[in-house]
Amino acid sequence: MKEEKKYHNRELSWLEFNYRVLEEALDKSNPLLERLKFLSIFSSNLDEFFMVRLSGLLSQLKPEYASLKLPSGDTALEIVTRLKFRINELVKQQYDCFNTDILPNLEKEGFQFYTAQTLPEKYIPALKELFSTKYSLMLTPMAIDPSHPFPFITGKTLNLLVRLFSDKQPDLPLYAIIPIPTATPRFLRLDSGDGKATFIYFEEAVKLFSSQLFVGYNIDKTCLFRITRDAEIAVDEEDSNLLTAIEMGLKLRERGFPIRLEVEKDADEDLLLFLQRNNMFCEGFDFKIDGPLDLTDFMEIACIDGYLNLKSESFPPIVNRAFQDSKMSIFDIIRNQDHLLFLPFESFDPVIRFISEAASDKKVLAIKMTLYRTSGDSPIIRALKKAAENGKQVTVVVELKARFDEARNITWAKQLEQAGCHVIYGVVGLKTHGKIALIVRDEEDGINRYVHLATGNYNDKTAKIYTDIGLFTAKKKFGSDASAIFNLLTGYSEPPRWKKLVTAPLDLRSFFLEKIKREAQNARSGGKGQIIAKMNALIDTKVIDALYEASCAGVEIILIVRGMCRLKAGIPGLSENITVRSIVDVFLEHSRIFWFHNQGNDELFLASADWMERNLDKRVEILFPVDDPKLVDEVKKVLEIILNDNKKTRLLQPNGTYKHIQIQKNEAEHRSQLELYDFFKKRNTADTGKQQIRFVPNTKPD
Repeated sequence: MKEEKKYHNRELSWLEFNYRVLEEALDKSNPLLERLKFLSIFSSNLDEFFMVRLSGLLSQLKPEYASLKLPSGDTALEIVTRLKFRINELVKQQYDCFNTDILPNLEKEGFQFYTAQTLPEKYIPALKELFSTKYSLMLTPMAIDPSHPFPFITGKTLNLLVRLFSDKQPDLPLYAIIPIPTATPRFLRLDSGDGKATFIYFEEAVKLFSSQLFVGYNIDKTCLFRITRDAEIAVDEEDSNLLTAIEMGLKLRERGFPIRLEVEKDADEDLLLFLQRNNMFCEGFDFKIDGPLDLTDFMEIACIDGYLNLKSESFPPIVNRAFQDSKMSIFDIIRNQDHLLFLPFESFDPVIRFISEAASDKKVLAIKMTLYRTSGDSPIIRALKKAAENGKQVTVVVELKARFDEARNITWAKQLEQAGCHVIYGVVGLKTHGKIALIVRDEEDGINRYVHLATGNYNDKTAKIYTDIGLFTAKKKFGSDASAIFNLLTGYSEPPRWKKLVTAPLDLRSFFLEKIKREAQNARSGGKGQIIAKMNALIDTKVIDALYEASCAGVEIILIVRGMCRLKAGIPGLSENITVRSIVDVFLEHSRIFWFHNQGNDELFLASADWMERNLDKRVEILFPVDDPKLVDEVKKVLEIILNDNKKTRLLQPNGTYKHIQIQKNEAEHRSQLELYDFFKKRNTADTGKQQIRFVPNTKPD
């Protein structure tokens, strides 16, 4: 193929991923509130697309870049034009689904969402009283005139633009904006008298009673609108105080360039022109929305208490049976053998226990961790602070540049420092994305090291909804490499000769390319070449070219890629031996697994990295092998179940679209996430073969 035709465009590929999310909302076989949840996720994803991915592409629309070709062979202008069309198409589908399907079915189930126009008269007196005594005091109308310039509008917030006239000058239109406070509930619950879930949107209540804020004026027109801004942060990493530089960057992000404008469908043209004149929006990214702006907030309704008949089956995490004995030291458990945790099917609790027990264990000398994202009220953070207070040597490598988590990371980085932890703010020019925890313990036989490595973050919240895999080990080679990694990150140290781990940006790229090349050589020599790889995104063109070459050599390549994929699958003479699968289901597929056949001497690895330039060249990443034969079999079983999925799997087509696998007549339906949950539930609750003795108390005599 011609060079410029070998790759899909990454932004268009990302939109197709978000369409797969939207498909879950369109799928009527999913429970109603589950479908609403996917509509919310679609909106949240699209916000991030405008804030991050599209903003970078728009920067290439300058005249000096007009002829510059992207890897897909298109110019930035050509891609932006296609994106405008596709986004409009997807947003229309989203709101068609919401208005004609989701909302009517919610109403059948007892939900009701009122607007200023549809609110029944019986609710108005009580709502007006509440607005007058509480909510109106929170609102700040901002006039717009020669002495009051157009105010700054925060990104992703709802705002009400009003046009009004005074009695003294009835022919002179005036304008004002009422920002809708983010601290208020989006859905105001009304007392319907029958216990049903009856709401009015907060912004609609503001619209209904906005005249209270403009005494002596008559409101002529109103228009709800929302702006999305560029959210990229440019930070000089050579700054002597990176923490302060990031804090300044966060303030600048709030004032990023406005990219998208969303307004009500029936917005008056005069009001729309007024907004456009006062904001330099990107041409073509103004959307008239047929329904409530920002469906992201409907996650609150999707997660409302009760209504279990409208939700997916719950999947409480199961504690891995190796860690079910709470009386046994976790270090004894790990020292005996390696263990894998498969989240979210298995509980994250052993990871929390690993750090918490180390914080109080008198034999523990030091705790070292990398932290990229964690929850707001993290038990990991609490344990690290406790460890420092107990006199342990605690070192935490914090990534301040974790996008959209910068403010949270700054907050708890300061808390850790105040507690006595040594906080390292990553490495200049790189994001520290690898997941590793090291415990150093002084035991009877000397100093021993215990290591946890993972494909996902140390976040107890996302551990319940992301599929990830973590390894516990006390093997000396892993411990030695773990210590070397922290020496690299926290001090001045030459990269060692690794015994078990592989890291980016040092040698992970060459490692993958060598493994792919070896499979190609084996296939050319008449042997079997096979690669099975699971990741979140496949973008790196050098890796893709190596996969193309391996495919042409006869290597069978099975890729499971959740999101963006530049690789073109199934192209004769290029990639006919490559298939790309994508799974979108209840849990977010997040684990990274790499399996190389190696002429029957299987090599299986887990990693924090995807096949993306940023992971291989611009981040500190860690890949680690699965050595224990029992654990290798576990991972293979997981892959077997995933590859057997014919319910939630889509296959990448040569044109960049995805199609569901067609279930053949009389073929059993397989949904991998449900089957994985059942697999781990049976494995961790299986009868051990011991006779169970039940103690039954005597009943009290009459």
